[in-house]
Amino acid sequence: MSSAQENRGGTPVGFISELDAIEAASVIYLRLWCNGPDSQATVWSDFASTLGAEHGKRALGSLSDLCSLCSQHGRRPLVRHSVNCKCLGSDESCFANFIATAVLGEREDAMLIATLLVRPDVAPVLTALASDFGLALKRMNLRAPKQFARQPVSSDGKSKPFQTVTLH
Repeated sequence: MSSAQENRGGTPVGFISELDAIEAASVIYLRLWCNGPDSQATVWSDFASTLGAEHGKRALGSLSDLCSLCSQHGRRPLVRHSVNCKCLGSDESCFANFIATAVLGEREDAMLIATLLVRPDVAPVLTALASDFGLALKRMNLRAPKQFARQPVSSDGKSKPFQTVTLH
């Protein structure tokens, strides 16, 4: 396999800031989980503090199993960007779309996307885990402080749309 083929899944296709909250969280937690034990401890801390110990443990298990299955039964290694990178790689985009589709209950479409990540016989299990993980992310998003969701207000009192800044 050539270097270009090995890194194809890392080709930037957008930015994390362009994703919705569930998709962005799925990519960030994927990156953190794959970054090693210290980052995994951060994931556990986020899950436990937001969801409570029991639900946090279930969310952690779903993410852990998702990553393990992708690693063990992947069609090829899943390519990801570094934890702090603002870019979104093509494999990460596929993963985010997979989680978002699964959490919406679109099982057949999610299983089709899963076959891009793992062998077809593993797709149903991966899809069930993606649904569980996505629902945990959805609960976390609902519990997020609403002050972070407000739009900035201009001097005339009208809401201004968010503007993103891209840093490389």
